[in-house]
Amino acid sequence: PRRGEAGGVQSKSPKEIVLAPDQKTIADKIIAAFAEKTPKPILLDGVTGAGKTEVYFEAIAHALHNNKQALILLPEIALSNAFLERFEHRFGFIPALWHSGLTPAQRRKTWRALALGQIPVIIGARSALFLPYPDLGVIVVDEEHDSAFKQEETPIYHARDMAIVRAHLAHIPVVLVSATPSLETMHNAWTGRYAHLHLPDRFGGARLPDIHLIDLKADKPESQHFIAPTLKSALIDTLQTGEQALLFLNRRGYAPLTLCRGCGHRMECPRCTSWLVEHKKSNRLHCHHCGFGQALPKTCPACNAEKSFVPCGPGVERIYEEVSALFPDARTLLLASDTVSGEDDLRDKLRQIKDRQVDIIIGTQIIAKGHHFPALTLVGAVDADLALGGEELRAAERTYQLLYQVAGRAGRAERPGRVYIQTHVPGHPLMQALAHGSREQFLEAESAQRQHARMPPFSRLVGIIIAGRKEAQVIAATRALAQSAPHGHGVETLGPAPAPLARLRGRYRYRFLVRAERQLNIQKTVKAWLENVKIPTSIRVAVDVDPQSFL
Repeated sequence: PRRGEAGGVQSKSPKEIVLAPDQKTIADKIIAAFAEKTPKPILLDGVTGAGKTEVYFEAIAHALHNNKQALILLPEIALSNAFLERFEHRFGFIPALWHSGLTPAQRRKTWRALALGQIPVIIGARSALFLPYPDLGVIVVDEEHDSAFKQEETPIYHARDMAIVRAHLAHIPVVLVSATPSLETMHNAWTGRYAHLHLPDRFGGARLPDIHLIDLKADKPESQHFIAPTLKSALIDTLQTGEQALLFLNRRGYAPLTLCRGCGHRMECPRCTSWLVEHKKSNRLHCHHCGFGQALPKTCPACNAEKSFVPCGPGVERIYEEVSALFPDARTLLLASDTVSGEDDLRDKLRQIKDRQVDIIIGTQIIAKGHHFPALTLVGAVDADLALGGEELRAAERTYQLLYQVAGRAGRAERPGRVYIQTHVPGHPLMQALAHGSREQFLEAESAQRQHARMPPFSRLVGIIIAGRKEAQVIAATRALAQSAPHGHGVETLGPAPAPLARLRGRYRYRFLVRAERQLNIQKTVKAWLENVKIPTSIRVAVDVDPQSFL
């Protein structure tokens, strides 16, 4: 079958794989959970390149041997390309896929085949949880920490948490897999709610890469450039030895901000509270929240100055431009979600990297995790401070996870890897944790801060967004809700306040944040509050239990 079709027909027996002793010990423990009546969720935790995939493949092989079905959840379909090849090599057949890119005909075919028990294994995005499995035997949530598992649109849910619920109801094992587990998952492991299995070393004797911090205040790039001299020298060395390099920047487009050099006017999305981002490839300005786009104006709408707009800051397209000028003979590839035309194009570009047809990769988080390129020995994080700004609860945790994952692409085979992280705050605890490999200390410090602030996982949060086309109606509904907001007895309501994205896709937005002690039934409290206030039908109230984003 072609990729994306129902697939999954088991034509061969799984290959016998010889695991390393520590892998075999952990695989046996996971397999033992199949015999338990109500097994605990299992956290499979290990450094990048430790062979976690081969370990949980053993659990899938056990399920198939007992005529059970298996579900593997991946946060992004981009991760499935190389993964499918690994799976087919291990099990001798192509598993079925389930994601938003399938056509209606493919969805019908897969749904029917699965319901009839004709599909033994399915790899899917979060919605794959709700398919009709007649005999599901195991669930694997790979990259369990990834925020893509949280669906922000109605119905709002977290696929990792729903996988745990579904496994509990079916009395089957669920395996949460990550090199950088979320703090919530680690807290459950520390307190004994989850079984914790750990692989501390890379497979086959490969070493973890050496991580170096570049202080951008001392090691400054040239004017209008963004690659520091130290990283530039490392790129030269890597190219001379015929190895591959990856430059990581989690920002699409050419520049995050475009403004008039005469009056300082900034181009803003007419439908959202956000700045438009310049994209050189399309020669247009784009909104990354609603998809609005327009040509770059020839004159400033504020002061009428001609050709006065200049880009500020780097996106991956600007880094690509800089690298192409520095290394004109190098084969350079730009990889971001808006530079690939589809699944086949992405698969082709990833194969080019693997076949060493590319010298320097410049990419966003699409390349940061789940990929294995043996010749890739150098990783450079161009702007490691990018996600540390703002007041997001999980900003430090997510920055650590992303940088650790992208660093893990380096030196995964016999050649040692090097990682250079460009930062303005090298003394930040997060940067020091990355440089010294002290993940546990970072997590413990982050946990202590959350506990002091009475934030998850030591409390429960509910985000409530009130949105509508007319701002006056939104404000009136918000005030009505504020009059009876829950307070006291282990619960408090923060707000109302305009949401950070106060206007999104043409809707005005205000928000509340309800915080409660863990033992309180927060869903029941919020439900009773909202039912007692009459809200006009033109106003939409979205309730997000355990929010991952606060925009």
